[in-house]
Amino acid sequence: MGKIKVLIVDDSAVIRKVLGDLLREDPEIEVVGTAANGKIALAQLAELKPDVVTLDVEMPEMNGLETVKAMRDGGATQPIIMCSSLTAHGASTTLDALALGASDYVTKPSSHGVNTREVVGEDLLRKIKGLASTRAPDARPATGTPAALWGSAPVPVAAAAFDAIAIGVSTGGPNALMEIFPKIPCDLPVPIFLVQHMPPLFTKMLAERLTEVSKIKVFEAHNGQDVVPGCAYLAPGGFHMEVKRVIGRTSIVLNENPPENSCRPAVDVLFRSVAAVYGAKALAAVLTGMCQDGLLGCQAIRAKGGTIVAQDKDSSAVWGMPGAVVEAGIASAVLPLGQVADALSGAVKRAENRAEARA
Repeated sequence: MGKIKVLIVDDSAVIRKVLGDLLREDPEIEVVGTAANGKIALAQLAELKPDVVTLDVEMPEMNGLETVKAMRDGGATQPIIMCSSLTAHGASTTLDALALGASDYVTKPSSHGVNTREVVGEDLLRKIKGLASTRAPDARPATGTPAALWGSAPVPVAAAAFDAIAIGVSTGGPNALMEIFPKIPCDLPVPIFLVQHMPPLFTKMLAERLTEVSKIKVFEAHNGQDVVPGCAYLAPGGFHMEVKRVIGRTSIVLNENPPENSCRPAVDVLFRSVAAVYGAKALAAVLTGMCQDGLLGCQAIRAKGGTIVAQDKDSSAVWGMPGAVVEAGIASAVLPLGQVADALSGAVKRAENRAEARA
């Protein structure tokens, strides 16, 4: 590939310059244009042919939501990275933009005097490169189902009923979760633990939206919260989430330990604790996301006899996280997103039925 061509769309001349200067310093990136609003950006797309578009949320004439919708309705396939303020309104608007077809987001300071370059820089560069790679030819082979977890072949841990589901997800995650959670049955007999890479406020808003479309309650987890079957617990932005069991009581533990894989919350932190508490009775799913967060945690779960499901490449926004698990050879099943919810809840129910039959 040549350089990654980026179009910057923001109504602030200062932000356009800050982001432009930042991106131009990277030898892998070329800023091919800037625009002060979505209307101007749409007019430039055909000529500039950017690989990635960074898009402000609040702009005159045509705002970020209107621009995302117009791009996708018009057939534009470039990854779109929203630049959102770290506020409740910014979180809500960003989730709306993702639902309309935006690919990811970065948060920028909502107050003056904060160094936008320092806050946005590393995150934006990483996401531009990660999303641009999804448009390049990929030499990795297409995936199938390396072990038939849901078919007639034996489950790797067939003797044990599952006691918990753990899910890790990043880029493309909000939309993936909005597809999965409405399919989770109200009588799910186990808890769900969930890490979605997101900052504070965003996780609270996501938990509320998932609850609105689900048959189960989705909590933004809090420290010391007791775990109840049939509920989901989402790690809050800025905190690692673990599960602990003391004298038969399982609860949520949050901490602000250093980020892992540049993330807090990190999937690896959650999955290691799930492996320690649930062992062979853990069922984990790694969904769309860049980088490799979750790989080490999955290895810990498999070492205890637990079971791993990975989202397939074709249905992933970015096949970094699930791809790493598949390539490590520890995924029991590789499934399209549309099959993940039924597979998880179905496996739990079948394992429960087997346990009842043996009783």
